[in-house]
Amino acid sequence: MLLRDPFTKALHDARRSLVGWAVAIVAVGSMYAAFWPTMQTPEMTKALEAYPEGLLEAFNYSDLTSAAGYLGSAVYGLLVPLLVAVFAIAAGARAMAGDEEAGTLDLVLAHPVGRVRLALLRFAAVAAGVVVVTVLLGLALVALRGPARLDSITLGGFTAMTLHLTLFGLAFAALAFAAGAATGRRAVALGAGAGVAVLGYLANSVFPQVEGLRWAQDLSPFHWYLGGSPLVDGVQPVGALLLLGSAALLVAAGTAAFTRRDVAV
Repeated sequence: MLLRDPFTKALHDARRSLVGWAVAIVAVGSMYAAFWPTMQTPEMTKALEAYPEGLLEAFNYSDLTSAAGYLGSAVYGLLVPLLVAVFAIAAGARAMAGDEEAGTLDLVLAHPVGRVRLALLRFAAVAAGVVVVTVLLGLALVALRGPARLDSITLGGFTAMTLHLTLFGLAFAALAFAAGAATGRRAVALGAGAGVAVLGYLANSVFPQVEGLRWAQDLSPFHWYLGGSPLVDGVQPVGALLLLGSAALLVAAGTAAFTRRDVAV
């Protein structure tokens, strides 16, 4: 049954990794969210004022004076998206290139499953993992609204931020998936995902502080994900569509490349 259902088999094979990443990301996000009451003390306020404004912006700490600003900066602006990106890139790289490098892809394709169906179901399993991780994080932070004094953030704000984070993860998963499907090399997929993640982060946080490079921010997946303050203003259609569209295009391109590539079977 598992061999005939690539989606279920992929989820089954990745179950331990998924649980580990989910626990880690939820724990990190919850821990930083719980720090919000301490950020309101006079001592912490003075300490933050001593930091150069440019340094805070480089770490996406653009607003630490409100619950939404703090959560959007300290939780959703730095560590959590980086962790989600790493998880998504690793899962996307493993989806197709993992079997090929392990020499088991020929066994998989020997079963009655076409290449297109195999690729799409493998990515669907990766997407399901991303959804599970981001939704669990959103639910954990909603549960902390009272204890962490985050009740000024609406449920709609948490929902919008969770959607943006999910699409952000899917975009990086799709990039690694496409690179792995097109080349059959997990190292290439990991390198492509990591390279875009680093450049995207710099384009969103560092390059705008340099005269003449501010245009780069509009090309960053981090800007599509964070731009417009989803926690406060809800879903940002442009950013959400750019993330969703790029993910769809990458999956389509990777699947097409995989179907045309000469794979030893």
